[in-house]
Amino acid sequence: MFQSTLLKRTMTLVVLSLLASALLATIAFIVAGRSATLSLGIEKSMTQDIRFKEIFTSHPEYFEDVDFRLFFFDSSYATGHDYYLVNQEGYIINSTSIEHRSISAQDTSSIVPILNALEYDDIGGVGCYIFENFNIENVIIISRIPLTINDKPYDLYSLSYLSGYNDLIVKYLNILLLSTLMAACAMLVPAYAFVSRMVLPLQKINEVAMEYGKGNFSIRADESHKGEIGELGQSFNFLADRLSKSISDLTAERNQLQDIFDVISDGIVVVDKNSVPVTTNKAIHKLFERAEKNNMFTERLQLIPFDDVWNDFEDCIATGETKTRQIDNRDYAYQCTIIPKYDSSDSTQVIGATGFFRDIFEEQKNERFRQDYVANISHELRTPLQTLRGLIEPLSDGMVKKEADRQRYYQIILNETMRLSRLIDDMLELSKLQSRTLAFKTFPFNLNTLISSIEIRFKPIMKEAGIKFSVQNNYGELPTVMGNPDRVEQILVILLDNAKKYTPAGKSITILTDYIETEKKVYISVADTGQGIHEYDIGHIFDRFFKADRARGKKGSGLGLSIAKELLTYMGETITVNSKYEEGSTFTFTLTKAEVPDAWD
Repeated sequence: MFQSTLLKRTMTLVVLSLLASALLATIAFIVAGRSATLSLGIEKSMTQDIRFKEIFTSHPEYFEDVDFRLFFFDSSYATGHDYYLVNQEGYIINSTSIEHRSISAQDTSSIVPILNALEYDDIGGVGCYIFENFNIENVIIISRIPLTINDKPYDLYSLSYLSGYNDLIVKYLNILLLSTLMAACAMLVPAYAFVSRMVLPLQKINEVAMEYGKGNFSIRADESHKGEIGELGQSFNFLADRLSKSISDLTAERNQLQDIFDVISDGIVVVDKNSVPVTTNKAIHKLFERAEKNNMFTERLQLIPFDDVWNDFEDCIATGETKTRQIDNRDYAYQCTIIPKYDSSDSTQVIGATGFFRDIFEEQKNERFRQDYVANISHELRTPLQTLRGLIEPLSDGMVKKEADRQRYYQIILNETMRLSRLIDDMLELSKLQSRTLAFKTFPFNLNTLISSIEIRFKPIMKEAGIKFSVQNNYGELPTVMGNPDRVEQILVILLDNAKKYTPAGKSITILTDYIETEKKVYISVADTGQGIHEYDIGHIFDRFFKADRARGKKGSGLGLSIAKELLTYMGETITVNSKYEEGSTFTFTLTKAEVPDAWD
């Protein structure tokens, strides 16, 4: 493949060079040949006209003789020129005979104004004008010879035509192309032989390079060739020697690098036999950012700010035993593993140690969250079950005698059963959303209609609670958006119920809408002027079963906001909260403008 590619490219370059040379020679020959031929024709034509001018000037009596003039114009076709004798009034007195004239009889009446209008160059006392109509086959040379006949001034116009000289150029051009083609064919043979001879040693060097790539550094390139190929062989052999030595040196460090790459996501520190760090990775420099930075008087404490860990390094090197340690604190948690590093030539000699450090704070946090989640589920389920038990037992024992009391008990049982059912439904829906097993379609719908229906639905509810309720559109008519209208309505109901729960009478709840054209996003906010959220609670407000300010005893499962966030995440949207304690909260979520303007039914 190497030989074929280089040979093809070289031969292609030779052929293209020959073709370019032939093309440039052809263009130069055409331009120069045409110019030379044209100059020769002009010179020949003007020589004849200058000679006539000299004769008629020396012997004016020739043209005064009418018979001579007739003879001259009748026989002028033999000169290859058309002649016209024109008086001062612009009339043609005599001209070349009609049967030999290049210009038809109909054209002679209009030719005089054209001839008079031309700007002539003076050549030997004869005016000359070259007329080309961009056709190499038709060039007209016009000469104007002033004459005096019987003491009256006349102008003798001569029109000569250069035609057919392009045939001569074409003939010579064919000869040139044929000779160039023969020369190219003759050059291809030695060029092919030369390139083939040059490619062969390069192919051998390429085979040597392939062996180097396979790890075989014992093979050597041929250095006997002269010039650059021999120098290239020497360079390859020098490279093989250096690589052989480098690979031998790197073998001792291979195990160390392997350990590092196996756990590259953890922080890694390699120390020598004196517990001095010699190698670290990038992760270790950021791993202990949350840990306290106390007593960092040495470089190694700046790297790992725990004396116990460095004691483990020293014990590991001294005993050859692996050391493990877990460091726990309120703000951080780390898992430390230190293994001994042995000499490659003596497996019993410990020459250092490698420490692996992993941040397990999030793992512990997730474990605590799981435990809290189980505890919350147990608590939320236990409360309605205990209520039901407390009501069913007296009914079962016949302790409730009055029918009105029994009906009241039945109503409480029904309410608690419905509450328990809603809690289980919310838990199942949230679980399906998070596992992506709950599917619903998204399509273009009219958000203005949905918000209007929400406004009509909640106005009496808010009025009954003594809360001021309004809808404020900062954009105007909102565009059609993508989403599921039932789920968007569910999100708004969750946010409004949540706002109503924490907004006392006399305060206000507002639905705010806006549209940003550059983002193609509609922003819907539910803002209240209620009790707000503590800054240490706001980061957990969308967690499952989380309730801000539980001491106030607000009812609810703590799943609503989690469901709202999961619904929006499923639709590819976001929700954020902005709150200041005792001043109110604002929950804002987004919807994307639909590509089509019309909503689906």
